[in-house]
Amino acid sequence: MTKEKERIARAALAELPTEGAILLDAGSTTGRLAEQIPADRELTVVTNSAPIALTLLPRANINLMLLGGRLRTRTQATVDAWALQALEETYVDVAFIATDGVSAERGLTTPDPSEAQVKRAMIRSARRTVLLADHTKVGNDHFARFACVEEVDCVITDTGLVDGLAQELAALGPRVTTV
Repeated sequence: MTKEKERIARAALAELPTEGAILLDAGSTTGRLAEQIPADRELTVVTNSAPIALTLLPRANINLMLLGGRLRTRTQATVDAWALQALEETYVDVAFIATDGVSAERGLTTPDPSEAQVKRAMIRSARRTVLLADHTKVGNDHFARFACVEEVDCVITDTGLVDGLAQELAALGPRVTTV
């Protein structure tokens, strides 16, 4: 899904504030967004992703905040109490969230309960939430739910969606953009 994820990340640039704080969840599409953040934006970026932190580390315009916690080997995301504690005291303008699955019936889901807890806290810490999900994630459900579709302000996905799925998500409230 490389081309799709690149298009989604480019479209997500429109959701970036001109200044302020954003949150980048661990994920390949959010990682693509991190690579494309304009050099003229002075942003505080909070992330639980070791790869995203390494991508942004050399950027002088970024005030980088890496969440602590247990580092999951599979996703290279920090989880558990240390990450949750930091998020309780964090407030960002926009959270860019990744997911393993999203459906109208089950909401946003992931296989790991620890990651679900952190994602839930990320959404609570944000003024606005933008979900970045390629079409292979839409219509799928996994073990741990971390949000309802109604808690998301915007869904950015690609044009490979099965007919009707974008409208189904939009009917629950978020603006759905397909690229």
